[in-house]
Amino acid sequence: MDSHTELLITAGEQPKRLDVFLANREPTLSRSALQRLIEGGHIRINGLVVKPSQKIRPGDRIALDIPRPEPLELKPEPIPLEILYEDESLLVLNKPVGLVVHPAPGHWSGTLVNALLHHFERPEGALSTIGGKERPGLVHRLDKETSGVMVIAKTDQAHRSLAGQFKLHTITRVYEALAWGAVKKNEGVIELAIGRDTKERKKFSSRTARPKASATEYKVRKRLGKLASLVDLFPRTGRTHQLRVHLMALGHPILGDPTYGGSKVKDVGGVTIPRVMLHARTLGFVHPTTGKKLEFTTPLPADMQRVVEALREASRQV
Repeated sequence: MDSHTELLITAGEQPKRLDVFLANREPTLSRSALQRLIEGGHIRINGLVVKPSQKIRPGDRIALDIPRPEPLELKPEPIPLEILYEDESLLVLNKPVGLVVHPAPGHWSGTLVNALLHHFERPEGALSTIGGKERPGLVHRLDKETSGVMVIAKTDQAHRSLAGQFKLHTITRVYEALAWGAVKKNEGVIELAIGRDTKERKKFSSRTARPKASATEYKVRKRLGKLASLVDLFPRTGRTHQLRVHLMALGHPILGDPTYGGSKVKDVGGVTIPRVMLHARTLGFVHPTTGKKLEFTTPLPADMQRVVEALREASRQV
């Protein structure tokens, strides 16, 4: 059964392309997916089938009939995993850059979940079920371009325990990021309530109808001249895009993150930045069964280390 939605363009809306307008309103759908739906007649203006480039105007009525995706059977895939620890209750791994964590439209295969299913000889019952069929074992997530430590729950009891620790913010989390420019203070706390942006629905900011309190502690590890700073980040809360938004608010967006830093963070001092320079370095928690505190730390991935070296060299030439 399709999902039907109708939108009325208000008088204050500026004329813009239909696909651009909807991309900001429907964050779960990519612009290319919206274009396919428009071209297929699933999205209409005033009852008429139009092109993605059609300009919307005040008074237009947009009808969206989004086909519900057919449930897919997730298949195990032989994707290499760097396992840091594993027992009967949980598994800890170092997620590589570029690996999507769970299946979603556009990424039904090649995800961490597919890799986990392959890791177990008998995937049925080998992971917690609380996250649902498409997110077995997943207690938390990292963005595709973020590398670092993740914990996976193998039982529902472990899942509930770990999820509770995340909710109470008793988890130890340390991220390492390359920030644009020279951060002035050696350390500080960024406190800024954020939520989904009211105008750009794929972004999060303080310009939101539902602000949620969020705080991030930071410490500068080293400054690479005036080009960039390597900083440790200690999130006290766990909001979506929190670290990216907070560093932007500080005036030092994460390198390689044009969503929050614009074009200046893609090429710094002649150094091309290949992706968002963010690494989940340390994760610590209380084991759900033994009650012992466990903590895991991984070094900067090779691509991020190469950028650090290149920026260090570039800063000497400035």
